[in-house]
Amino acid sequence: MSDVVTKRVRERDKRNYRHIEVRPFAPNLGAEIRGIDLAEGLNEEQFEEVHHAFLDNQILFFKEQSEIPPVTHIEIAKMFGELHFHPAAPGMDGYPEIFEIHAHAKSKIANGEFWHSDVSCDEVPPLGTMLQIHILPECGGDTMFADSYAAWETLSEPMREMLDGLHGVHESEHVYRGRYSDRGMEDEGKVYPSARHPIARTHPETGRKALYVNRAFTTGIAELAPDESSAILALLLAHAEHVDFQIRFRWEKNDMAFWDNRCAMHRALWDYWPAERKGNRVTIKGDRPS
Repeated sequence: MSDVVTKRVRERDKRNYRHIEVRPFAPNLGAEIRGIDLAEGLNEEQFEEVHHAFLDNQILFFKEQSEIPPVTHIEIAKMFGELHFHPAAPGMDGYPEIFEIHAHAKSKIANGEFWHSDVSCDEVPPLGTMLQIHILPECGGDTMFADSYAAWETLSEPMREMLDGLHGVHESEHVYRGRYSDRGMEDEGKVYPSARHPIARTHPETGRKALYVNRAFTTGIAELAPDESSAILALLLAHAEHVDFQIRFRWEKNDMAFWDNRCAMHRALWDYWPAERKGNRVTIKGDRPS
């Protein structure tokens, strides 16, 4: 076990929780949360402990859950901040804050097939995402997560010195154009977002730096020449996706995952076609990366 991981485990073990049960999912990343049913909402004491666990573990997996009513799902997310609305995907009828994640035999795409941090192309990208899955394939449909803190911290010191102060170009035209046409979304003439964000992103609540590039949205490094940008970005993307930083979560019905887009990436596996997978996602608006 690396020094980085050992330190992280010790920091996570310091917490004393009275209202929730927190079980580390893996030594490097994630925790399972038990002892509460989110369908009943969160009281202030539960919220404070969930918030601490979220910052300590980056991804929380709420187990043994009932199906969360849309209004309750939205209320819980709002406890963490203003909500984020997806720039391309349709919202649920009556609940525009909810993005329905749904793939089936007739789907032309499944959401999140490549490593990414949600909607990093926005000028103010999401803080976190809460996804509950209600319909699962018999097998498959796992979600992978990767630790962006560790990705930054394990780069060599000269590499960190070079990258600190540089900005990744995050674009979405190539991702979103026509993506949701099968759900009735027409986007002719629509301009999809793009932004420049620090490659070394400082988390506003923990103060730690994370490697903030991802394969889905990051297309270049603003300050470098094109050939330099391509070479360095390819290296960083491969490093960020290294197996040492990853975990793989196998869903059970009504599990809720809550991940921190500021310091973790994820990838949803579409290995279950033609089976169906469906759930509700609410996303919390973050801050402008610094």
